[in-house]
Amino acid sequence: MPDIAIVPAPRELTVDEGRWITADPVAEAIRDVVENLGETEYRIDVTAEGARLTAGSEDALRHAETTYGQLLDAAEPAEDGKVAVPAVRIADEPQFAWRGVMLDVARHFMPKDFVLKVIDVLALHRLNTLHFHLTDDQGWRVEIEAYPRLTEVGAWRDETMVGKMSHLQTDFEYDGTRHGGFYTKADLREIVAYAAERGITVVPEIDLPGHMQAAIAAYPELGNFPENQLTVRQVWGISDDVLNVNDETVEFVRTVLREVLDIFPSPYIHLGGDECPSVQWRAADDAQKRQADLGLEDAAQLQGWFTEQVAVVLEEAGRRIVGWDEMVETDCPKDAVIMAWRSAERGEVAVKAGHQTVMTPCESVYFDYYQGDPATEPLAIGNFIPLEKVYDFDVIPAGLTEAEAALIIGTQCNVWTEYMEGPEQVGYMLLPRLSALAERAWGSPKISYDEFLGRLRPHLARIESLGVNYRPLD
Repeated sequence: MPDIAIVPAPRELTVDEGRWITADPVAEAIRDVVENLGETEYRIDVTAEGARLTAGSEDALRHAETTYGQLLDAAEPAEDGKVAVPAVRIADEPQFAWRGVMLDVARHFMPKDFVLKVIDVLALHRLNTLHFHLTDDQGWRVEIEAYPRLTEVGAWRDETMVGKMSHLQTDFEYDGTRHGGFYTKADLREIVAYAAERGITVVPEIDLPGHMQAAIAAYPELGNFPENQLTVRQVWGISDDVLNVNDETVEFVRTVLREVLDIFPSPYIHLGGDECPSVQWRAADDAQKRQADLGLEDAAQLQGWFTEQVAVVLEEAGRRIVGWDEMVETDCPKDAVIMAWRSAERGEVAVKAGHQTVMTPCESVYFDYYQGDPATEPLAIGNFIPLEKVYDFDVIPAGLTEAEAALIIGTQCNVWTEYMEGPEQVGYMLLPRLSALAERAWGSPKISYDEFLGRLRPHLARIESLGVNYRPLD
């Protein structure tokens, strides 16, 4: 019998004696949603008499179908054109509710068709969340009807820096090539619907109040020094050009968010909150007046105030705010979901502060990091996360109490695209590391890295069939 290669591995899989001989194992399998299984649980039972897929919900049944499809790769030819499916019992459910990928399309725009392929990759791995990073200093990618210049101007940069950006670098070489693009509302609704059909939620991110240079380039009045006409940022790194804290800018963001909410039905909306320098707020008269009027001791506290003002739109719509782990330090809403990115320790801080938390620490699941020798790998931002390190990632940090650990609702990998110009590069950096992350997000038994590789090698053909690039194992 061929080896059974299911990725991520089910929580329980038992191979029994015998085989099911059938002409059509897909059409002849029985499928049921049942009441005696939990909402996320499913079962697959294959005997000599047939196959039965049962689940506690339609979403769980979808996961059963995905697992069953991979199981059928182990079927062997039988007489009369039939196939022999191995007899197995699978009892399975995910460990975490949030199992995702963050795709940055702001640094380099990715075509809609490729985004749909990424969703196919998520579905193949029984993941359920696409975190869609739509805006940043280097590009604004979502159509907003109230502010057309966000895409007319903010979606395009005249050229892009060449090579790797180093700390404190001031002189740059540029490629002389205009880069950009954006998704219409129709594009985004198509992406959302395509994902929903596969049990995947698209969580949009509008990063604020920092990482907003593209928006300020389109509408200078959003900046702290509107007399300075900016361009969409052509280098990487962190821009000092952040949103001002005027009432008009608060209303601008609220309007943007209302349009975003209309596109994305996700219960979660990501508002960024990372890497927001306060240097301009310290220098701008309007910001200093706002700080004084609010009685704040430091200009950096304006970030928390600003976020609170715009998050009202989410609260009115019954949505929840998600933010990077800096948000914990800004007196953010207590029900905010925190993404711990700077380290696993930041996740500990977030849960100890009472926040539900998604673990996405840069030392383990940042897939813009090198996965091999930099001398032979494509240019990357730095550091080193090989496949085995992802496989060994522990989502829940050691030492948390049971109550604190329960606040960790899941994990995701992050694909920042400063050094990924298109789908080929993204696929190479994402896969097959995503396959290892899926094991940890699902809660697959951690037997050994070699055992995982044994399942992964045949699994690569499934990835290839989706038309997505990946890094070879050898």
